[in-house]
Amino acid sequence: MKVSFLSSGCLKSFSCFCLLLFYSALSVAQTPVVQGRVVDVLSMVGVDNAKIQILQSSFVTHTDETGAFNNADRLVPLGEQTIQVSKPGYITKRIRVVLTSASSLNLDPILLELDQSAIEEQIGSISLSDQELQNDEGAVATITGLLQSSKDVFLTAAAYDFSATFFRPRGLDNAYGEVFINGIEMNKLYNGRPQWGTFGGLNDVQRNREFSMGLRPNAVSFGGLAGTTNMVMRASQFRQGGRVSYALANRSYQGRAMASYHSGLSKSGWAYSLLASRRFGLEGFQEGTIYDANSLFVSVEKLMNDAHAINVTAFYTPNRRGRSTAITREVERLKGRTYNPNWGIQNGAIRNSRIREIKEPIFMLNYNGTIGRRTQLSANVAYQLGTMGNTRIDAGGTRLAVLNGNEAFIGGARNPFGNYYQRLPSYFLRNENPNASDFQLAYLAQKTFIEDGQLDWDALYLANSISSNTGGNSIYVLQEDRVDDTQFSGNVLLEHRLGERITFESGLRFKHLVSENYAHLADLLGGTGYLDVDFFAEGDENVVVGDVAQSDLQNRNRLVKQGERYKYNFRLLSSAVNAFVQVEGKFRSVDFFAALTGGQKNYQREGLYENGNYPGARSLGKSEALSFTEYGAKGGVTLKFSGRHITEINGAYTQEAPALQHSFVNARQNNDITFGVEPPHHLTSDISYVYRSPILKARLTGFYRASKNLSEIGFYFTENLSGFNTSKSAFVQEVLTDVETENLGGELGFEAQLTTTFKIKGAAAYGVYRYANNPKLYLASDDFTQRLTFGEGTAQLQNYRVASGPEQAYQLGIEYRDPEYWWVGTTLNYFSHAFIDVNNLSRTANFYLDTDGQLLNDFDSEEASTLLQQEQFPSYYLLNIVGGKSWRIKRYYLGFFASINNLLDQKYITGGFEQGRLANFRDLKQDFNRPYGRIFGPRYFFGNGTTYYINFYLRF
Repeated sequence: MKVSFLSSGCLKSFSCFCLLLFYSALSVAQTPVVQGRVVDVLSMVGVDNAKIQILQSSFVTHTDETGAFNNADRLVPLGEQTIQVSKPGYITKRIRVVLTSASSLNLDPILLELDQSAIEEQIGSISLSDQELQNDEGAVATITGLLQSSKDVFLTAAAYDFSATFFRPRGLDNAYGEVFINGIEMNKLYNGRPQWGTFGGLNDVQRNREFSMGLRPNAVSFGGLAGTTNMVMRASQFRQGGRVSYALANRSYQGRAMASYHSGLSKSGWAYSLLASRRFGLEGFQEGTIYDANSLFVSVEKLMNDAHAINVTAFYTPNRRGRSTAITREVERLKGRTYNPNWGIQNGAIRNSRIREIKEPIFMLNYNGTIGRRTQLSANVAYQLGTMGNTRIDAGGTRLAVLNGNEAFIGGARNPFGNYYQRLPSYFLRNENPNASDFQLAYLAQKTFIEDGQLDWDALYLANSISSNTGGNSIYVLQEDRVDDTQFSGNVLLEHRLGERITFESGLRFKHLVSENYAHLADLLGGTGYLDVDFFAEGDENVVVGDVAQSDLQNRNRLVKQGERYKYNFRLLSSAVNAFVQVEGKFRSVDFFAALTGGQKNYQREGLYENGNYPGARSLGKSEALSFTEYGAKGGVTLKFSGRHITEINGAYTQEAPALQHSFVNARQNNDITFGVEPPHHLTSDISYVYRSPILKARLTGFYRASKNLSEIGFYFTENLSGFNTSKSAFVQEVLTDVETENLGGELGFEAQLTTTFKIKGAAAYGVYRYANNPKLYLASDDFTQRLTFGEGTAQLQNYRVASGPEQAYQLGIEYRDPEYWWVGTTLNYFSHAFIDVNNLSRTANFYLDTDGQLLNDFDSEEASTLLQQEQFPSYYLLNIVGGKSWRIKRYYLGFFASINNLLDQKYITGGFEQGRLANFRDLKQDFNRPYGRIFGPRYFFGNGTTYYINFYLRF
């Protein structure tokens, strides 16, 4: 019995042990083992830091330095799953697997192919952004905010093929898109736009981009309505190795050389990255557009331990670009679409009078750390200094005299440019019945313009020399409008995982800007000095009398020397603080996010000159301090009906501060606050259907945006202002406030992998972008003391289209990728429904009122409707071809990328605007009816003809 008892006890203990072992084994079996190794298909070397993700789940891991990965102690979902393997610079791969509780999956090797097309197309895209920056501010919209690494078919088309037309997705200016580098915002406080020239030419270190489209969430901010891009330029995030390249082009520059090297992370925790590049050219596609740019980049990072890292980054990209301008139909007919009036020959070389130069180095300090297993913290600060300048010819008078006991300034120089309206044939045929002498003068003007038509630098020097020899000063000088910015910015970002499926993110960022703005006398053009007075101040055509002519009453009748400040001199002081919180949830069949933001921006002007037209505190000293509150809320849900069918719904409501540039009526001369300026409001929503299969990927999106309280300020010379009992001409500041707009439309992008080598793709955009009300309009000028309004004080703009590039764009393309690592693709693109930017003043009561404020006796409403009809530009097709080839030579990779845009050399208009000189029915009608062409017709920007871009590179 005793033995039996012992045997029974041992049996029970053994049974318990076996049961425990069984449950332990069952528990382990319920966690499938997933492991593998990712390698480069050419070198068969492991790819480190590749992202391994099981789609529609929270499982994410990364490969180690050998390219290996495993799920360790993390749970993976059971059933049919898609494992996605991705890394910037490689073609993303997806693998379908079935995971059971007994699975033990070893994916070794997973071969990743270098995505040469994505790398080189991004390089080409960044090059295009340089060309867009050559145009006058405010005249042409840019889409450079689309630089991104998204594989979205529609956005790829918009960034690479539609960009030549200045197409703006959803009609949004790039001020609505936020751009960050290492978490630091690059958008300027002055106008809200990113200053791409400050970080241009850094292509090789700008490939690690985190892009969120539209209202989608991102980790660095609440986000912009047009999306958010964060370029990760930390030394530890670059793949070890180097790259040298050389590009040839005829778009904005003619040549570009670039070299970069990344050390990778050493065993001691150090990493560094270096880049140097140069872009150059005597001219791009437009005549006389010199390009001279250098770029330097350095980043050093130290991993203190597994949880903390410090990174220091600095880059400096000084660049000079010659600028072109819009031209009339008459000028284009006589000289062609590449004509640029801003340049002329001096000493046998091209010299452009309008040079844009940017020298703004940026220094960054970044901390990235991990707190526990669920929290990540980053803190980033940046310091930017330097200058930005735009040169132009300044023409004035020559002498100071005394007339009737008053100081008077004698002179007034003629416009020196070849396309000045008084030098064109139409000017000499302006009369209804021109005589033989008029035709003779017109013929001579046409002959002179066709044979030359450029700026005569020698004539400018000669005029200054004659004036100096007779006791006068320079008549013509080269003025540089300078902006010297000093900005300190930073942020703190926190990301905390509340569980396997929910993430909480928050951030606080700030900026402080001191911006000095002044006219800098860059070149006396052979003269001895320049009289610092306003020769266009109120007075006789050739004689100006009184204090109104003084640029600075504290320094009257000053004779300016080269290198000195003159004309205007003031500071803009601005600060901004903003915070956001965000929650993201990712589940098997639904994802969601919700975010809130709040902040404040403060603006103030400090005048350093006392302007003669605005004496005392109206121009000298500090202005009223402005403070604007910002807030916003957005949210979205993604419904995953299956792995192939997805629906996304997003919405947002925001209030933002008006741009600094719209807060002061004429900051160059006075402290006047823009009357009626209010924080803009935006209501935005979109809904998308996404289809994904191994063969077809597609996205269809509908969107809507309503904006209120927008404001604009324009500067131009106009004639025949009503209400003065005489014909009144003036250089005015046109202020438009209480503007409402609506953007409605849809987007489609699809890509079909027909075979392993052939792929077709397509994209379509349809939109209607219109003014939704009749905004308020008033004029300000130093020629009249009060705000000038007409009738009810509104501009009749409702239902006019907002000039934003083509509202409709369509693309169909095909691509072939050969197993031998060469590829070629072509796209046919169609654009339509682009509209001219209308003159607002001619849509006010000033259009039909006489000088005494009464209705014009010859006004005809039907004729007026014809005259004021908004011009729609002709539609057109563009055929583009791209291709490339790569070779592996031992451990080196050699390749090239080439693209040809507008292969058929189509002529098309990318934008344009109505001139504001004639804002009166009688004068505009006369100009329209001139038999030999309009004198003050609209001015247009013409697109490039056939252009090419070729890039050769060696990677090691």
